[in-house]
Amino acid sequence: MSGRPSGKMSGVQGAPVIEPGATIGVLGGGQLGRMMALAGSNLGYRFVAMDPTPDAPCGQVAGQIVARYDDQAAARELAARADVITYEFENVDAGVAALLEQASYVPQGSRLLYTTQHRLREKRAIEAAGVKVAPYAEIGSEEELRAAVARLGLPAVLKTATGGYDGKGQWVIRSEDEITAAYAELSRAGTELVLEQFVPFVKELSVIAARSPRGEIQTFPVAENIHVDNILHVSIVPARVEEQVQREAERLAARIAEGLEAVGLLAVEMFLTAEGELFVNELAPRPHNSGHYTMEACTTSQFEQHVRAICNLPLGPVELLTPVVMVNVLGEHLEDVRKAVMTGTWYGEDEGSTGFPAIPKVHLYGKHGAAPKRKIGHINLICRDVEDGLRWIEQTNIWRNERK
Repeated sequence: MSGRPSGKMSGVQGAPVIEPGATIGVLGGGQLGRMMALAGSNLGYRFVAMDPTPDAPCGQVAGQIVARYDDQAAARELAARADVITYEFENVDAGVAALLEQASYVPQGSRLLYTTQHRLREKRAIEAAGVKVAPYAEIGSEEELRAAVARLGLPAVLKTATGGYDGKGQWVIRSEDEITAAYAELSRAGTELVLEQFVPFVKELSVIAARSPRGEIQTFPVAENIHVDNILHVSIVPARVEEQVQREAERLAARIAEGLEAVGLLAVEMFLTAEGELFVNELAPRPHNSGHYTMEACTTSQFEQHVRAICNLPLGPVELLTPVVMVNVLGEHLEDVRKAVMTGTWYGEDEGSTGFPAIPKVHLYGKHGAAPKRKIGHINLICRDVEDGLRWIEQTNIWRNERK
C-alpha cells in the first residue's frame, strides 16, 4: 500500500531553495489554499492569499489581499509580500500570471498553466508525452461538430476548451438530434470547443504526482473515484484495481509530470476500460480533491508535498498508512455533518462514533454559504478495509440522495 517514487530525473540547475520562514503567496483563497497554508505553516512558512472574496477560506488562516484575479496592482502587492508564488486553481488571468513571473519567483511558471487551462493544448501535450487520451476533434462550427460526430460516433462529449469544472461547460451528446442544441449552448462561452469520443470506462482513477525543480518525482497511491452529477462523491484508496493497473497509472502520471516539466503537484485523471487500457482525461496543476485522502492516510499529505516541491525541498515519502475513503461534504450535507460533529453520533441513536469500523476525520472549509452542490468540506474515513468506509457512508444516511 504505497506510492512509488520515480526517482530523480532531469531538473532545473541552480533553482533556489525557499527556506522555512519565507512567505508563500497563493493566487486564490479557496479551500485548497487553506489546506496548503495549514500544512505549510507546520514547516515554518508564512502565507498570503489573493482572492476577491473577503474572509476567504485561505484568508481565515493566512494573510489576504482582497482583489479580483485580474487586478495587476494587487498582483504586484502579492509579489512584493511573497518570496515564492503558487496558485490553487487553473483559471488564472494570463496577464497576471505573466506579471507575477516577472515580478516574483513562480516555480510552476505560466507555461504549464497555459497548457492545462485549455483542453486542446492539454490533450496535445499529453500525447506529446507519449500517453493516450480519448480520440477527439477541435470544433469550430455546427458543421464541424456533425462531421466529428459521424467520425467519432455516439455518445460523445462536447466540452468548452477553457473554463468548466464539476461537469460545467460540457454536454454528453447521445443522439444526432442534440447536436444543434449542444453547439448552441456551449458556443455561447465564446471559446473553442472540443468533442471527445466517449470512453466506456469501468472505473475512474487519479494519481497525484509531485515534481520539484531539482527533478525529483513522487507519485501518491492511485485513487478510485466515483462521481455523482459530475461532482466527485468519494475517493477510494487503495483503488479496487489490479496491482499492475496501479503501477501503470503511477508510471503514466510520472511520465506526464516529467514531460511537461511540472513543478509542484499535477493531478492526472484517468479512465480504465474493461480491457485494462488507461486513457488520461484531464490534468490539474495543483492540489486536487481526489488527493484529500492523503491528509490522514499518507506519510506526507498532498498539501505538504506541494509546499516542499515549490520550495525545492526534498520531497516527502508517500506511503499509504491505512485504507481510506474520502467523501465530499456538499452544501446540502452541512447541517447533518455539523450535528454529527457536535453530538458524536453519525449513524444511529444507539451507537456512538466508535461503534462502526471507520474513523471520520472531518475537514470543513469555512466557506460563507452552503449552496446545494457546493463543496464545503470533506471527511476522510480511516478504516480497516475500504468496504467498511463505503458502508459507513451508507449507514450515516447523510448522503442518502447520492447515487452513481
